[in-house]
Amino acid sequence: MLNSFPLFIGLRYIRAKRRNHFISFISLASMLGIALGVMVLITVLSVMNGFDDQIKNRIFTVVPQVTVSNPYGMSDWGSLQTRIAKEAHVVATAPFVAGQGMLSSAGVASGIYFTGIEPREEKRTSAITQKMLAGSLEALRKHSFGIVLGVDLANQLGVVLGDKVTLIIPQASITPVGVLPRFKRCTVVGIFQVGGGFPFDASLAFLNLTDAQQLLQMGDKISGVHVKVADLYDAPTLSEKLKKALSGNFQVSDWTQEYGPLFKAIQMEKTMIFVILLFIIAVAAFNLVSTLVMVVTDKQSDIAILRTLGATPRTIMNIFMVQGAVVGLVGTLIGVIGGILLALNAPQMVALIEHVFHVNFISSSIYFIDYLPSQLEWSDVINIGGAALLMSLLATIYPAWRASKTNPVEALRYE
Repeated sequence: MLNSFPLFIGLRYIRAKRRNHFISFISLASMLGIALGVMVLITVLSVMNGFDDQIKNRIFTVVPQVTVSNPYGMSDWGSLQTRIAKEAHVVATAPFVAGQGMLSSAGVASGIYFTGIEPREEKRTSAITQKMLAGSLEALRKHSFGIVLGVDLANQLGVVLGDKVTLIIPQASITPVGVLPRFKRCTVVGIFQVGGGFPFDASLAFLNLTDAQQLLQMGDKISGVHVKVADLYDAPTLSEKLKKALSGNFQVSDWTQEYGPLFKAIQMEKTMIFVILLFIIAVAAFNLVSTLVMVVTDKQSDIAILRTLGATPRTIMNIFMVQGAVVGLVGTLIGVIGGILLALNAPQMVALIEHVFHVNFISSSIYFIDYLPSQLEWSDVINIGGAALLMSLLATIYPAWRASKTNPVEALRYE
């Protein structure tokens, strides 16, 4: 009963008397401020998570996570694959041959990076097969000199499936008429699309591994091995481990060296947005301090009477902490529920607004997608809700402490 006494009085004080509706309005404003801050923060972080997930699904499933290469080529690459496959967290490996060249068709030319692959093994390390718009990687058969192009590259050259393109590589061939660049007629057997905003669709092409070896006169050598790991974030650890384990001219790199700054920038933006929007909740908590200070001033006589009836300073302090905690708790719950609903339905709501008002908020040429992604993570919800509750509780300490220091004699002198 003694423990429920501060709770009972604190809940009664949340409703102001008829002559003090202004205090009640300030309490409501503080509650709604906390709710709004929590809701906006959950929604914004969910959208950031959505963009983060899209980058990982569109880019990091195509980009080699770990690459082991040798500038002089590798001949005994089968044993290297077996050795790498024994490492922890390694899911699959695939050999590749890398080169640069120029594609031309009907008088149009474009520089490219081409990669010779074994289609069956490449499937295990890359999601490029899921990005195919036409044709397939399986059509890259030995000695057929088929080629798979990005959609932007194919559009630039004006080619479709079955068309012929000329691949020119910078290595020269000595002929009776002099030194000439090496070139080969290839057939377009596939077209893929990774997504706008990145250069893959405009500068990347795939050949069969054997055909690429023949073009570059590498014999049975390869340029290196692509490695896929179970967790994207294990790539740097595996890369460092392979650097120490492999001797000779091996070069080991991972996705963080090329795309790490982009990923870190997104993470930094997410952190900064979290901190900035957290100030919205802090402002609402500051309003809660003002509200409780006014309540304490208004309830001076009540506090004095309670003290004369035997209430301890701690009991008085608990009464006002209960009042502030309830305002913070209700505001946080409203914000969490609203934030979850908004985060789960944000893509549909934005699409509806775009359809009704005939506007386009997101362009695929800039954001590599044409819709608003949203991915709710419960860890964000817990962190935001916990931060809001913590700030609400901290906001009650000073007003409650001030109430506990009320002198009954002074408070009742003019009553």
